[in-house]
Amino acid sequence: MYHFKKCRSNPVSFMALIVAISAPGIFAAGAEQRQTTEKLTTPQGVRLLQNKTFDDSDPARREILTLYKSLRLTDVLDAMDLVGLQDIGLMHKDIRPLWRDVEKFSHRIVGFAITVRHVPTDVRAGQNSFPDINGFKKFKSEQYKRAHDAWLEVAKSGDVAVIDAGGIPECGFIGSNNSLGWLEKGVAGVVTNGGARDTDEIVKAKRIPVYCKDGYSSRGVRPGRLIAESYNFPVSCAGVLVYPGDLIVADGDGVLVVPRECALEVGKIARDIHIDDEKSRAARYRRLGIPLDETVKVD
Repeated sequence: MYHFKKCRSNPVSFMALIVAISAPGIFAAGAEQRQTTEKLTTPQGVRLLQNKTFDDSDPARREILTLYKSLRLTDVLDAMDLVGLQDIGLMHKDIRPLWRDVEKFSHRIVGFAITVRHVPTDVRAGQNSFPDINGFKKFKSEQYKRAHDAWLEVAKSGDVAVIDAGGIPECGFIGSNNSLGWLEKGVAGVVTNGGARDTDEIVKAKRIPVYCKDGYSSRGVRPGRLIAESYNFPVSCAGVLVYPGDLIVADGDGVLVVPRECALEVGKIARDIHIDDEKSRAARYRRLGIPLDETVKVD
């Protein structure tokens, strides 16, 4: 009888004992969780290389574009030499036009850089990652949102997309479809240290100039390969530091970047060089009996 009463009279005390024994672990776990949370931090980045300030009004843009109309890369490069910028802005020679038009020279580019930077992806989808193909399609759709052409929202007519591909060799972020969308927006051309895809259609259409590494095709799609990191910040492309707004000059001889603050001075010198060359070649054309064409037209 005594034992029965004792056992019936102590359930609260027994539970209290269990709590007392367990409490240090529970409290310790809670404290550890709080401590872990308190240790979480997000590093605050600092951009040491700041964008430049310049006149980007329509009249200012038109003045520069008019000045550089029909100028060749070599004319501008010679002018850059004369102002003390020898080989500054000259991209590696492996950046080549994907297609060339030697009749109307429609592959040439003169425009203002809108810079885009990609980085390698931090996710992968391997074999058997999803129960069926719809699972992969969902993944692909989600990852496209991390690699979309956000820069197109601010692109102006006459801009040139200068794209740092982040060293990703097999990702064609320039394709036959989206490049036409860029053209509809007024984008004058594309320069990248990566490649393009659907190149047969791009070359056949010959509507938007594309300058890429070795003029080659990089064939994969974006999801699972790259992420769009930023736009309109300084980027490195083919050995050149490119600021947003710099002037891009490209033709069959390659790609040259003219610092925006020097564009007018360089353009005026290059124009004189170009005119002198046209006059000299026109005289040679006449002596050789070659019909004058648009490359030697002298007013």
